[in-house]
Amino acid sequence: MRSALRNILLGLLLIVIPATGRAEQWTAADATNWAAGQPWMVGANYIPADASNTLEMWQEESFDPARIELELGWAERLGFNTLRVFLHDLLWQQDAMAFTRRIDRSLAIADKHHLRVILVLFDSCWDPDPRLGQQAPPVPGVHNSRWVQSPGSAALQDEGQWPRLQAYVEGVVGAFRNDKRILAWDIWNEPDNVNRDSYFQREPADKIDRVRSLLPRAFAWARMSRPIQPLTSAVWRDPSRARPPDEIERIQLSNSDIISFHSYDEPDRFERQILFLEQDKRPILCTEYMARPRGSTFEGILPIAARHHVGAINWGFANGMTQTHLPWDSWQTPYVGREPPVWFHDIFRSDGRAYRERETAFIRKLIDAQSAVPIEAPRKTGASTGRD
Repeated sequence: MRSALRNILLGLLLIVIPATGRAEQWTAADATNWAAGQPWMVGANYIPADASNTLEMWQEESFDPARIELELGWAERLGFNTLRVFLHDLLWQQDAMAFTRRIDRSLAIADKHHLRVILVLFDSCWDPDPRLGQQAPPVPGVHNSRWVQSPGSAALQDEGQWPRLQAYVEGVVGAFRNDKRILAWDIWNEPDNVNRDSYFQREPADKIDRVRSLLPRAFAWARMSRPIQPLTSAVWRDPSRARPPDEIERIQLSNSDIISFHSYDEPDRFERQILFLEQDKRPILCTEYMARPRGSTFEGILPIAARHHVGAINWGFANGMTQTHLPWDSWQTPYVGREPPVWFHDIFRSDGRAYRERETAFIRKLIDAQSAVPIEAPRKTGASTGRD
């Protein structure tokens, strides 16, 4: 009952706050003006090494600001300025105010280390049955074995729970709608991923139909709060392939203020994807890349991203309970008691030592070579976008 009352109070608060953002998709010109005021955005998808999933990262009993402080110090020394961080709807349902306080505390730590944050609201990857409380330990030798979806399949299939999801989106975005520590809102990570090589047998048969209905609503809910930050959702299958975008991709692209995409491909294909997406005349972020055995490396990808002024956010930071240094095929052949010949993701070991010193030296040198000063101040065009 208390949680329901808090959600109502937050909703009333949004009504009385003056609107400064936009309630519709930004124009390409507005998005370009926003990007002109940004440095080259470079960083990592982040979860602390002592958490196996987003629930473990954020729940009160396992939330670890000291660990976050330590690891974000490593990110700052590397020269990163951006993090992408996943949230979860069940945490809002559990205790909205406490969850908001923990987000705020994490943003304060990130800001101290000169890092801005992209917050991810929903995610269709891995386990479709998330549960609050103590999380099971990682499965030995398996990549990302405890990562959980948000919303889970039960909420996705039950439209009676969608008002709860709406309260979560409007509540979180509303609480931080004017917060300059947040770079952007990522509405839904890989929304139509059915996890074919892991949890496919446990996925709802109508998952994509459900997502097709809920995804545009999620964008609309986020815009209800009129955030000053742009909205996005990454297309994650090679967008440069000779095929028209499918319906989910059309929803993503037609609602995103800035374009984001995922690519674990080698440099030539990565650049082709950028060239294809540049046709939309909007700023571009790659919000997932870097899988060393697949040819997606810092040395190969980052110079291309820098040349095109495309943001680059790799998967994996400090190796830990997500075990994402292991390859995807560890779901079929677990690496029990052995290391892969080459780490798949991750930059640092859990004690802060670099996996490859030459790699971190390369990253630092390339970032230092990029100007940290915006090319030009944002220009005002037409109606206010809330970015004055």
